[in-house]
Amino acid sequence: MDITPVPEGPFRFRLERCDPMRVPGVVFASPDLLPGTVGDKALEQVVNVATLPGIVRASYAMPDVHWGYGFPIGGVAATDVDAAGVVSPGGVGFDISCGVRLLAADIDRVPLASRLPGLMDMLGDIVPRGMGGGGLWTLSGRAQMEKLLVGGAGYAVEHGHGVPRDLERCEDRGALAGADPSLVGQRAVERGLRQVGSLGSGNHFLEVQAVDQVYDAETAAAFGLHPGQVCVMIHCGSRGLGHQVCSDHVRIMDQSLRAFGITVPDRQLACAPVVSVPGRAYLAAMAAAANYGRANRQLLTEAARRAFAVAAGAGLDLVYDVSHNMAKIETHEVDGVPRRLCVHRKGATLALPPGHPDLPGELARFGHPVLVPGTMGTASYVMVGASGNDAFASSAHGAGRVWSRHQALRRVRGEQLRDDLESRGVLVRPSSWRGLAEEAPGAYKDVDAVVRATEGAGLARPVARLVPLGVVKG
Repeated sequence: MDITPVPEGPFRFRLERCDPMRVPGVVFASPDLLPGTVGDKALEQVVNVATLPGIVRASYAMPDVHWGYGFPIGGVAATDVDAAGVVSPGGVGFDISCGVRLLAADIDRVPLASRLPGLMDMLGDIVPRGMGGGGLWTLSGRAQMEKLLVGGAGYAVEHGHGVPRDLERCEDRGALAGADPSLVGQRAVERGLRQVGSLGSGNHFLEVQAVDQVYDAETAAAFGLHPGQVCVMIHCGSRGLGHQVCSDHVRIMDQSLRAFGITVPDRQLACAPVVSVPGRAYLAAMAAAANYGRANRQLLTEAARRAFAVAAGAGLDLVYDVSHNMAKIETHEVDGVPRRLCVHRKGATLALPPGHPDLPGELARFGHPVLVPGTMGTASYVMVGASGNDAFASSAHGAGRVWSRHQALRRVRGEQLRDDLESRGVLVRPSSWRGLAEEAPGAYKDVDAVVRATEGAGLARPVARLVPLGVVKG
């Protein structure tokens, strides 16, 4: 298939509809951000997603789009629940509710400087990370796990891991409704019992940052940010539990495709009607895994607070916590009619516009915070949802990979990367040299360009730019 993006504007490209596509593809990007790496089939995946039963409007890709499992990472698709629309685990990904949490410190960059090495040493010591391994909170068994899978971050706060205000600054107040722990398999539970409060591996991190530039002072103040302020950004998800939930339900849906008369161009797009038994079961198990992810970030928040209190005499308030691997039932207007949709956001974040009824009261007139991490050596951004976003209020979630992990390992040595970063003032506490090399800044797109395209496409607008001071790598 010849997939040639047709420009519709400086930051918007169209993939024309042809059989068996049900809708066109739309890619929000500048020309230099379009997937072009050999082997990156992200645009082909955008086309494949456009064949899903019940899909409406378009198969979307954000400026950080790159190849993923079934869906591209940076992919957004909405299906009509009441018109045989499907849900696809590939549209969420294996790390269910992987997301970003931003904390604002009551200390600025200059007074922290002399204490930063000690702070990073402490964070490196107390934050569990790496493949497998344990977490900060070992649950007693399935009964306690089921309470956490329903209560999410709220269950963690109830047990002393945080404060009630934290929940006001979490998407869904820290817990996605509709979770059914009985639909989470025993293997998933076993994998999750000892991992609550852990980063994991890959691109996950806890980063100490400073507010380098503010673009919208009023919105930044509402978020609790000011120039020079120290922040902490946490990126992680639902660990082994979420991965197992995805694996289990992909297998179920793959086996049920024929029963529902569904044909997909890629078996990684295995799906089922939202209203079917496997569709409802997946969404309920996914919600449970999402709540695990929110509780996970809540525990890591408390670890960061303890370290800041001891090493810097400073406190941390939650700015916001938002997921970027989710499927949610939402109401959106399509062709002038409100419709109940299953909105898949894989490597894409919610970006509600100002005045949206789902926003917390204190943020309602500003819009939904959008957190866009860069890399260890580049900036990260705080953005806010914009009005007129036609991609179901979705936005980019990060810089987006351009090198595979194997490519990064061939090009970069972890020890040298550490030295390079520290020579630029970024203290690094890796779990392994290999893992550090895989996440080299050169392995990612230019986050500044991603943010420009995100703003230019009308998805979200920048509020503040953050620069790294130190990073704990998964």
